[in-house]
Amino acid sequence: MPEIPAFPNVTQLAIPAFVLLILIELWVLRRLRRPENIEVAGFETRDTTTSLLMGVGNVVAGLIFGFVAYGVLSWAYAYRFFDIGFEWYWVLGCFLIDDARYYFYHRIAHRCRWVWAEHVIHHSSQHYNLSTALRQSWTGVFTGMFVLRIPLVLIGFHPALIVFVGGLNLLYQFWIHTEAIGKMPRWFEAVMNTPSHHRVHHATNPRYLDANYAGTLIVWDRMFGTFVEELPEDVPRYGLVKNIGTFNPFKVAFHEWISMFSDAAQRGISMGDRLRYLIRPPGWRHDRSISGSEALKADYVLRNPDEAGKPGLPDKAMTR
Repeated sequence: MPEIPAFPNVTQLAIPAFVLLILIELWVLRRLRRPENIEVAGFETRDTTTSLLMGVGNVVAGLIFGFVAYGVLSWAYAYRFFDIGFEWYWVLGCFLIDDARYYFYHRIAHRCRWVWAEHVIHHSSQHYNLSTALRQSWTGVFTGMFVLRIPLVLIGFHPALIVFVGGLNLLYQFWIHTEAIGKMPRWFEAVMNTPSHHRVHHATNPRYLDANYAGTLIVWDRMFGTFVEELPEDVPRYGLVKNIGTFNPFKVAFHEWISMFSDAAQRGISMGDRLRYLIRPPGWRHDRSISGSEALKADYVLRNPDEAGKPGLPDKAMTR
């Protein structure tokens, strides 16, 4: 087996740059919009502080629990089919495959409440700026989604390389959390994830729900039918369909876990419904009293029939 390089922790090394870029973004937005207060510029002091605390908690959780995921991948690596080295082209190949893996993880995270319970943290801010990129989960390892990386280690990619390219992917995603950048050149928008594409992903407008799951390459969304373009006439509104209304980092971190288990433990429902509360999409209720994203989209088309069939929205045959 080739000697394992000492891969750097790129996300931790980038922390000073993250802070500097957040300050630059704040200055740019204030200059562009000339607001009377900082909130108008897309920043709110308590919200930004919460995002930063969630980022710190994510780093701490990784230090405490990261061995679980790495240990499982290391165990699986013993059963690999090939020995793949660490040359630049293998690093690139691992990055591209892991980026596809991230797309499917991200899609699952929005369609399975068990995974949504940890991912919802990233969507809980009603603002969209670079500090939002740091609003990360403390409980990601408990969802077990690291198993999606097992095929990579079975192919022969070393867990250290997989962790490294995953860090590069997260590093790329930092800069796309901003309203200070409009559209990039068309060729770039066609291939790469951009601020415009990712604003759609964070929006709660019906047409934008469950869209643009990409990490680095937007081509995955284009290939699998989940791409929706940002429209100037439908400006993104950020946050959750039902916002949590708190800046308490512990409530932000655990609110959906508590809500999910409370729903599953309620009296008078079947074991099947208890399980469905864990694995069905967010918003699912056994009595259908709360609408999921499909119902929200259908309701929007009923109220706006001219929008039927446009990207992100159902056609008339699907509305009821």
